[in-house]
Amino acid sequence: MKREIAPNQMKIDALPARRSLTTGQMALSNIDYDEHATMRAWESFLADEPKCAGDAVHPSYVRSLIHDSWYRSATGGINAQGIEAPLSSDRDEIEYLTRANAELLSAARRSFASLGQLLDGTGAMLVLADSDGVLIDAIGDKKTLHDGMDIHLAIGGKWNEDAVGTNGIGTALWTGEPTFVHAAEHFCAGIKSWTCAGAPIRDPLDGKIIGVVDLSGYSPIFRPHNTALVAATARQIEKALAEQQQEQRTRLLEAFISSAPGYRRKDGLVIVDHRGRAIFCNNVPDGEATEMMDGPMEPGRGRWLMNLPSSGSEADLARALPAHLRSCHITPLKLDGDLRGAALVFPSVPAVSSAAVVHREVNKHLQDAVAMIVGESEALQAAVDVACRVARSGSLTSLLIEGETGVGKELFARLVHAGSRRTANDPFIAMNCGAITRDLFGSELFGHVAGAFTGASRDGKPGVFELANGGVLSLDEIGELPLEIQPFLLRVLEERVVHRIGDSRGRPVDVRLVASTNRDLKQEIAAGRFRRDLYYRIGAVSITVPPLRKRGEDVLLLVEHFNRQIATAAGEDPLEFSQEVRDALLAYHWPGNVRELKNLIGRLHVLARGRDIGLHDLPGEIAAPSATSDDGKTLSAESPGGTLVEAERQAMKNALAAEGGNLSRVARRLGISRPTLYRKLDQYGIRRGFL
Repeated sequence: MKREIAPNQMKIDALPARRSLTTGQMALSNIDYDEHATMRAWESFLADEPKCAGDAVHPSYVRSLIHDSWYRSATGGINAQGIEAPLSSDRDEIEYLTRANAELLSAARRSFASLGQLLDGTGAMLVLADSDGVLIDAIGDKKTLHDGMDIHLAIGGKWNEDAVGTNGIGTALWTGEPTFVHAAEHFCAGIKSWTCAGAPIRDPLDGKIIGVVDLSGYSPIFRPHNTALVAATARQIEKALAEQQQEQRTRLLEAFISSAPGYRRKDGLVIVDHRGRAIFCNNVPDGEATEMMDGPMEPGRGRWLMNLPSSGSEADLARALPAHLRSCHITPLKLDGDLRGAALVFPSVPAVSSAAVVHREVNKHLQDAVAMIVGESEALQAAVDVACRVARSGSLTSLLIEGETGVGKELFARLVHAGSRRTANDPFIAMNCGAITRDLFGSELFGHVAGAFTGASRDGKPGVFELANGGVLSLDEIGELPLEIQPFLLRVLEERVVHRIGDSRGRPVDVRLVASTNRDLKQEIAAGRFRRDLYYRIGAVSITVPPLRKRGEDVLLLVEHFNRQIATAAGEDPLEFSQEVRDALLAYHWPGNVRELKNLIGRLHVLARGRDIGLHDLPGEIAAPSATSDDGKTLSAESPGGTLVEAERQAMKNALAAEGGNLSRVARRLGISRPTLYRKLDQYGIRRGFL
């Protein structure tokens, strides 16, 4: 049924005057184009309710490609009376378009330069549009370029189907194929005197359409090979794009190599370009490769992975990483001072075929490290258990070890190193923060480049973070770290990138930090000497190594251990300790902890006159120590009733009274084992029923 002509309809006699179509009709004869029949089909289409896309309308006169585009145009609200495309003449917007499409414009420059001279006087113009159909360049016949301004076929004009309906640029974008739209086939009346052939330009890396090259002019310029011409031009532009991308790929790889000397060939590596697409992949872990797999090239190449932030800082880059890539280290890559990509480094993992062997070796190293920590007390074994769990964990990158001076905190750091080793060469670097002057902290931690400061090494120097890359860094006495250095340490731990003093280039580091302290860091925080955020970063998991006085009979185990160790090294027989000496060693407070005990055994091996050790061989403070009862009264061997035996007897009575006779709690309170407690109770004739 016919309906009244709506505002977007136009009778044929209302169309603007057109040039003669004779030449064009002759050229179109082999594709069955009929100008008048196509116009009648267009009028009929506008007069009737738009038919569904795919339904034929005068199939002998209108190609299905054109009919489908008419349907999209009509249902999309395009005005069939339109005489021009939308045009942006804002200078800032044009400048933005130029910057955003700099690579496309650069790739098209050679082709446009060679064709531009040939088109002069032909009545044809060649235009370049971006992925939205907005024109960003135009060359060709001067008169045609001038006339193109009448319909906004000029830079800034928007020619996708959503803006101006059926046309060579917009329909090529829609179909993704080289396409021509001739004369009456256009949807808008004002451009039916033109003919155009467009071909999409695809990004060689990921195959996405990034633009269109189009040949346009008044309808007499139509030739069947116009489509082949723009398709060939599009391929030349794609080839130039591929060359540009290969050059950028090479430069980004060079930038990565110069900024990441710690990278190992077995590590996984992905380089992304400024659009966040993978342009190089090597040894990518299975999980990440599955996420990134796309296309027949190397795994993940061409796949979009992330949005690169404009700032280019390591922190912003790390935050931009998607969840499945959070295990990697990321480094910004700059070319000519601008952020042009990033490197994602995945620490190497053992091959599946050798996993069992590596696991056995790691277990052996871990067992050897555990064996170095001598003791059977519950408090010590609990600390060892936590350290082993941290060592086996792949997610925890820091550990805080707390304990008094001399308790053996470094042994726990080495235990973590032994349990987390991936190769035999993974380094263990230890640094005592209490032995570094304030002025040298930054240089020792982060390193420096040549000439960074007065006295700097001529060749530069890596810091302990770089030296420990791939292994464990032990920072002892971290409570001594100057407050002004603490933010820089926090940044390295958060970003896993270290900057040498005097160098803006970041170096990715894969380091597990084990920090240790004999201070109460919470008190240091309250006093303003230690940053709270750094404490929570290094103390996500903490271990308290118990002092020797709370480890009970571990004292005797350590005496035997050091005795045999020193005797073997000296080629001598071990010393023999009397029961009185053993009791004295158990009762001593050990302010210097294990270190003090080891030094004592070494001293006895040197100074004792025989192999049998008695009380007279011990230092006075150990042979006759002061003891403090639970009520705060001091008992000493020199005071009446203040012998060592009496002090120990009184301490046991006090503990029994405090714990209500519960021997398990009494043993824990006194820091001794239950068998020792039974022996002592029997020795002193104390019964639980004495209360």
